[in-house]
Amino acid sequence: MFHENLILLRKFKKLSQEDLAGQIGVSRQTLSKWETGESLPDIEKAKLLADILEVSLDELLSYHEQPAGLPVAPKGKHAFGVVKVGEKGQIVIPAQARKVFHIQPGDNLFILGDDTQGLALIKEQDFLNLLNAMRK
Repeated sequence: MFHENLILLRKFKKLSQEDLAGQIGVSRQTLSKWETGESLPDIEKAKLLADILEVSLDELLSYHEQPAGLPVAPKGKHAFGVVKVGEKGQIVIPAQARKVFHIQPGDNLFILGDDTQGLALIKEQDFLNLLNAMRK
């Protein structure tokens, strides 16, 4: 997965092999070997790659494309996949999303909506804290 993620992210950033290789201090041939899967970077170069490509090291190394074909998301951004809306409007929040955003059973979520941007969920207490901060 690493070599596929490296190619995808480099192209997404519109960097040539030479450009990216120069930024991390290796030859274009070395980067090419990483992209073909012939070799792997050491941990320091892999971390530098992740920083330049703005993804986590874990995602650079082991991200597997989701069924919907979603690519690696930028660091701090997430694509958790697709959920199905039930007859009564219920959805199941994916386990990874609950983990990342510390959502526990029994938590109340506030739903925000915008006609052009869609829906957003925020923990009730976080929303109330935001409102209180805006009032001050």
